[in-house]
Amino acid sequence: MKNATRLLYLLAMIRFVLPFLLVHPSYQLHRDEYLYLAEGHHLAWGFLEVPPMLSFMAYISNTLGATEFWVKFWPALFGSLILLMMGKIILRLGGRSFAILLASFPFLFTGYIRMFYFFHPNFLDVFFWTLNAYALINFVDTQKNRWLYIFGISIGLGMLSKYSVAFYTASLLVGILLTKNRSVLLNKHLYFSAAIALLIMLPNLIWQYQHGFPLFIHMQELKETQLQFIDPKDFLVDQIMMFLPCVFIWISGLLYVLLSAEGRKYRMIGFSYFAVIALLTYMNGKSYYAAGVYPILFAFGAYWLERLTIAKLRWLRYAMVFIPVTLGILIMPLLLPVYTPQKLADWYRSKNIHTTGSFKWEDLQYHPLPQDFADMIGWKELAEKTAAVYKSLPASEQRKTMVYCRGYYTAGALNYYAKQTGLPVVYSDDASFLFWMPEQYDFKHLILVGKRMPDADDIVFQQFEKVSLRDSINYPLFRETKTKIFLFENGNDSLQPITERGVAALKARFSRK
Repeated sequence: MKNATRLLYLLAMIRFVLPFLLVHPSYQLHRDEYLYLAEGHHLAWGFLEVPPMLSFMAYISNTLGATEFWVKFWPALFGSLILLMMGKIILRLGGRSFAILLASFPFLFTGYIRMFYFFHPNFLDVFFWTLNAYALINFVDTQKNRWLYIFGISIGLGMLSKYSVAFYTASLLVGILLTKNRSVLLNKHLYFSAAIALLIMLPNLIWQYQHGFPLFIHMQELKETQLQFIDPKDFLVDQIMMFLPCVFIWISGLLYVLLSAEGRKYRMIGFSYFAVIALLTYMNGKSYYAAGVYPILFAFGAYWLERLTIAKLRWLRYAMVFIPVTLGILIMPLLLPVYTPQKLADWYRSKNIHTTGSFKWEDLQYHPLPQDFADMIGWKELAEKTAAVYKSLPASEQRKTMVYCRGYYTAGALNYYAKQTGLPVVYSDDASFLFWMPEQYDFKHLILVGKRMPDADDIVFQQFEKVSLRDSINYPLFRETKTKIFLFENGNDSLQPITERGVAALKARFSRK
C-alpha cells in the first residue's frame, strides 16, 4: 500500500510538470486565456462568458506576474488533484501500484494532457464533476454525512466555475433514483447540503439577474454559431477518440459498475454516465463537454483490470501498459504543440492527417494546425505592430488616441503585452470587455485592430477626417492572420457623444436599471 501511495504522488507530480516540458517555447498563451486574465483585473461575481471562479485565479496569477507558469499553474494543479482523487478511490477499494499506473495514463497520453494545460474553465468543470462523484462514492462507502456536505460545497463551487456542472449533478441524481442509493433522498443532510450549494452560488445568481441573465444569451449565441453544426454521431464517436489510447480502461470501469457484483453499489455512476451522454447528444454538445464524466470510470476500470489480472492473464498487463504509452507518444503532437508551428504543420501533412478531426475549425474548413494551436501564436507580433503604429504618432496625439479591437481575444492579447510594448489600455466592446468600456470619452484619433474596415452604417467611424491602413499581420498559420491595423484621425465634435451613447446602449442590454 505504501508503494502504491508513493507511486500515486510521483505520477501526480509528473502529470503536473509534463506539459511544461513538452510544449515548444515558441507558443504563446491561447486566445481565450487573455480574456480570462483580463477578467482577473476586473473581479466581479459574473461575466458574460463564464462564472467568476476563473477570474479569482487570474487575479492571483496577475499578482504573480502572469507569466506562462503562473497562468498554466492552475490547470496543472487541478489535473493532478483529480489524479489524486482517482488514486484514493483505487486505494480504498484495495488497488495497488498497477491500478494506480493505469489510472495515470489518461492524464499523460490522451486529450486530458491538453485540457489540463489550458487556463480555461474546462479544467475546473472536470474537477468538480469528479469531486461530485467522489463525494457520493465516499458517502456510499462510509454513510458519513460529511460527504454530503462536501457534495453540496462541490456543486456550489462548481457552479461558480462552469454552469455545465449542473448537467452532471442532474445526471447523478438520475443515477441515484435508479438505484438503491435513492435512500439518500430521505436524508435531511442532503437538503442541508443543497442549501449550502445554493448559498455559495447565490452571488452569481444575483449578478445574472442584475445583468438580464446573459447566460441564456450566451447559450443562444453558442447554439447559433457553433452547436448547430455538430453532428450527434460525431459527438458519440469522439467519446472513443478523445481517450483512444486508454479507452479500454474507462469501458472497463463502466462494465465494473454495471455488471460486477463488487461494483454494483456504485451503479449510479454508470447510469449517470448514460444520462450525461444522452443529454449532451440531444443538445448537440461538443465532445469535450462530457470529459468530466470519465475520471471516475478510469479509476474503477484501472482497479478492475488489476483485479482481473492478479492470478490469470497477467501477461495482459504488459499490453495494457505498452498500448497507451506507445500510442500516446505517437500521437503527442496531436495533443500538445511539441514542435514549432511550421514543423508541426509539416508533420501533420507528412502523416496525411491534416484533413481530419481537430483540423476542422469553427469555420468548418480544414487548416494546417488544430484550432487550439493556431490560437497560440502571433499575438505578441500583433501587439508589437500595433504599438509601433501608436508610437509613430506625436506624443500630443498619443494622449488623444484610443486603441480599439473588434475581438475580445485581440484586446486581451494587446493588454497582456501592453506594458512590454508601450501600448495604452486597449478597449473592445466584445464579450466582457464591454463592461470595462468607459462611460465618458476624450479622444480624437483611434487605432482599430480588426480584419476589416467598419461597415458604412457604423456611425462612430464616420466621425473622422481620414483613415489609413498602417500595418497588418501575415502569418498563415495564425488563426487571426490578415488582421489589419487602421488609424482613424481627427475626429469631429460629434465623436464623443456618439461614442458615449453607443456604448451606453450596448451596456443597457445587460442591465435591469
